[in-house]
Amino acid sequence: MTMDPHPGEPHDAALAGRLNWLRAGVLGANDGIVSTAGLVVGVAGATTSTASIATAGVAGLVAGAVSMALGEYVSVSSQRDTEKALLEKERGELAEFPEQEFEELVALYEAKGLSETTARQVARELTDRDAFAAHADVELRLDPDELTNPWQAAVASAVAFTTGSVLPLAAILLPPPGARIVVAFVVVIVALAGTGYLSARLGGARPGRAVLRLVLGGAAGMAVTYGIGTLVGAGTG
Repeated sequence: MTMDPHPGEPHDAALAGRLNWLRAGVLGANDGIVSTAGLVVGVAGATTSTASIATAGVAGLVAGAVSMALGEYVSVSSQRDTEKALLEKERGELAEFPEQEFEELVALYEAKGLSETTARQVARELTDRDAFAAHADVELRLDPDELTNPWQAAVASAVAFTTGSVLPLAAILLPPPGARIVVAFVVVIVALAGTGYLSARLGGARPGRAVLRLVLGGAAGMAVTYGIGTLVGAGTG
């Protein structure tokens, strides 16, 4: 039985893809926390009206989720179109210039450090099995069967943003008016520390700096929006 000397590393491409999706979800939730927290804290600085704060918070949540989903859909669709065009181009080249493409595959394996003999043997075996898959993997670094789905990306982005937005919205609406700002600040800072830690761990980085960046950035953002809201409220009061 072959043992994996590095069991903690995501050697499986599907696992690595799932980790990327999870990391993107955490970052999307973080965006929801920061943007919605800044919005509702700013409005709370201008008014104590629960209806006004709730309206602004829900509107910000919906607008942010739609914006995130649309942006992700457009981005991933463009990426997918490019990947499909590259794959079709490669398929055409294999049909028209099979020998040249074989030599190119050999050269790619040699560039990875294999001897010419070994590279030629590997290229021949993979070509006999599935030439298109071999070129897509080594030359384009793509899996034709695992292209990113733009609808899936859009939905995941919207759900992540909404999940993050609910926390500051609840934190500003549920406490009594006199405690709203303090409770919201504390809840948001704790949530940002959690998402910073989780995103760093998923990315294999040390969590200290990621947590500090998010906490300081979130605190500064809320302080600025609260200050602006207070000034606007005083000016219109």
